Amino acid sequence: MSRVAIETFPGAEAAAAAAADAIVDQLRGAGPKRLMVTGGRGPGPVYDRLANAELDWANVTVTLSDDRFVPLAAPESNEAMVRARLLQHRAAAARLVPLNGTEPTPAAAAAAIEPAIRALLPFDATLLGMGPDGHIASLYASSAGVAADLDADASHLAVGVQSPGWEPYVPRISLTGRALFDAGLIILLVGGKQKRHVIEQILADPAFNPPAAALIRQAHSPVRILWSPDAA
Repeated sequence: MSRVAIETFPGAEAAAAAAADAIVDQLRGAGPKRLMVTGGRGPGPVYDRLANAELDWANVTVTLSDDRFVPLAAPESNEAMVRARLLQHRAAAARLVPLNGTEPTPAAAAAAIEPAIRALLPFDATLLGMGPDGHIASLYASSAGVAADLDADASHLAVGVQSPGWEPYVPRISLTGRALFDAGLIILLVGGKQKRHVIEQILADPAFNPPAAALIRQAHSPVRILWSPDAA
């Protein structure tokens, strides 16, 4: 029996508000703070709220759980979305550690980012989403070696994903379980009936093992699952 429960909200805005409040609580206080965020459609309203939060943003370092291996100007870029929605207003003072650099391949980019990610561990707060197939970050059940990538004690912190299991079908860089699951608080923000069904299966059936199961079942860091009926 999992110790994690699904917190239900009436709509996406209410879930986003709860996620933003939880992240702000984790980032309060003196000293440097570290925040991991995600891409996709769901977290945008969270970022809009965080951008105006009264925090010492100059002491906050932000990075991403994963990104598409595309130029910053491409519409698929998670970094571009984070810059446009989160790193605005008060939060413009935060420092961003991108996953994409000048490397020629996703694998080379993943290797290059390892030292910077290692220096950020543990994160104070991590915000993740989940695909309808149960993937988290850019770790897919169909990917070779995904079990090792999802290990909370993995030796590597990032991995290149040449053939993603979900659209858009562009190569990606993803952090692994070693980084994804190392935080003062992990928030899994999901919406819609299909995603709730996946999570309910994970909670009820130990044999059901999409990538999100590794997050929900790990015992290293606390997880809050925030769900609303609005598909995201």
